[in-house]
Amino acid sequence: MITTVTADFRAALPSGGRLLGLDLGTKTIGTALCDAGWSFASPAPLVRRTKFTADKAILAAMLKPQSVQGVVVGLPLNLDGTDSPRTQSTRAFARNLADWDLPILLWDERWSTVAVERVMIEQDLSRAKRAERVDSLAAAHILQAAIDALVNVGA
Repeated sequence: MITTVTADFRAALPSGGRLLGLDLGTKTIGTALCDAGWSFASPAPLVRRTKFTADKAILAAMLKPQSVQGVVVGLPLNLDGTDSPRTQSTRAFARNLADWDLPILLWDERWSTVAVERVMIEQDLSRAKRAERVDSLAAAHILQAAIDALVNVGA
């Protein structure tokens, strides 16, 4: 199941469980994981993109050891909420994960990278350090927003 509806995703996860968050870039995939109680999201290892099959295998290797029950993928909508070529690419990526038999939530990621960049600038991180951390931190930002919404749906 792939959805943009938080309530549908929540219904597919009746007992909660850890979630994997993804921020798809052109060169890297930022990853994040949350706890089973959906309290906090933390950055996970960055995946350097190569071919889809190899990228998918690296991501799949994270699922079982982490007991992942669902996936949240950042959906890069235009500022006006419409689709862009990257949005279509992200939807295709999500469809290609469907054989994992896990619910997938496409989460509006507008402003996530900007928000993370601002925090890193405030922390006075160098441009190089920001570049190496931004995608996984953006994935954690996306996942945190999604789990906050999921908790509110379940309340």
